[in-house]
Amino acid sequence: MDSVRGHPLLVVIDPVARSTDGESVRIAKDVLCAGAGAKICLPDGPEEFARILARRGHRRPVVIGDDRALLRVVGLLHKERELAAVPLSMVPVGAPAAVALSRALGIPTDTVAAARTVLDGGERPRDLLTDDSDGIVLGGLRIPCGSAAARQGGGVYVPAAVPAAAPADPREAVEAPDGLAGGLDGHRPWWQPAARTARTALALLAAPAAGLGGRRARVPGQRLRIEADGVLLADLDRPVRGVSVVPGGRAGADGPRPGAGDALAEVVVHWPGGGRPVRARARAVTVSGADFHYRADAVVGGPVRTRTWTLQPGAWRLQLPRG
Repeated sequence: MDSVRGHPLLVVIDPVARSTDGESVRIAKDVLCAGAGAKICLPDGPEEFARILARRGHRRPVVIGDDRALLRVVGLLHKERELAAVPLSMVPVGAPAAVALSRALGIPTDTVAAARTVLDGGERPRDLLTDDSDGIVLGGLRIPCGSAAARQGGGVYVPAAVPAAAPADPREAVEAPDGLAGGLDGHRPWWQPAARTARTALALLAAPAAGLGGRRARVPGQRLRIEADGVLLADLDRPVRGVSVVPGGRAGADGPRPGAGDALAEVVVHWPGGGRPVRARARAVTVSGADFHYRADAVVGGPVRTRTWTLQPGAWRLQLPRG
């Protein structure tokens, strides 16, 4: 199904969106309610969020909020093993850093354009990565080797500064110094402890640059063994500066249909000192070594000693602009 005009919608509004940009939320609600039968839900916490989604019936879920809200919905449906059967729609509301993933996936960040896309856009199958702990990656994976932010932010949502116009290609965002990230507003009701951790992480990121008079700090290497479909890309005898993995091709682009036999993830290994990176395409990527952290979209995980990410072609569907 493409256009959802006249079909029932379940509109879940993130509490942070309500508190930080109520006007955009009101505009999105008005546009959606004018074009379809919409049930508006205002969850106060993650447990209520999960209950609302579980009781959606035949209504199509629409998220109004930032990247963290989108990741929560996708994660819940993935755990229910219903992700492939439930097309998702999103109206991003938040600061540019907080909706960087949504932008990279091809969702309009203008409120009216995003709401109209919910009503009149088209479903696009999207690839994602799953790991051996049942985690998911929508936009991109990055191992920020030697990052103080990673050591501080294990298991929580940690934003990083992004330019006002974030890159449309997740590969560009993942390979940037701070990786693909969303944002926290500091007074987020669900995640106040995480917000404090995020502010600490950002302070640690900024400190080296300030100490060098604005010059970029040297990024230390980390010894990791990296395999792509069993092919060795890096071993423990040579430190790497970072690793990035992106599911499929450019988000929002019309390439090979997800689910085709040639669907592969893009893997890039960066070396200290600016050496030429190693690039590969693979269905599965395994990273192992001493305890390391990784950033999956904007969530920092770890420490772990080994982790395997596997491409799942066409594992979810997202409503995007036509053409």
